[in-house]
Amino acid sequence: MAELPSKVHLTSHPKCLRIREHLVYEDEKHRTWLHLVMDTGVMQVRLRLEDIPSRNIALSTSPLTLSTMPWMWTLHSGSQYVDPINRFWRIVHHVKENGVEEMILELMDDS
Repeated sequence: MAELPSKVHLTSHPKCLRIREHLVYEDEKHRTWLHLVMDTGVMQVRLRLEDIPSRNIALSTSPLTLSTMPWMWTLHSGSQYVDPINRFWRIVHHVKENGVEEMILELMDDS
């Protein structure tokens, strides 16, 4: 019999995410998150936890990355992040499904 997919909604979020290279952020536990900007009519970013050895990651100074994405997000409350220019991003969802952790952040309208 096939196993049903397991999906768990998480409430413990990274305290800080800092950009490490063009598509990679790193949290305070040195876990790496790949990001993808989603075109949904509002600014949304999908972050997916991926195991990338830190020796393979160089600090990003790419002008494209720095101009389009915040270089850092800091957990502001239990359900949102703030970036360095004081824009707020709500956590749309943070789940772990079939062993893969994923979080979607959405830029809030009043930011």
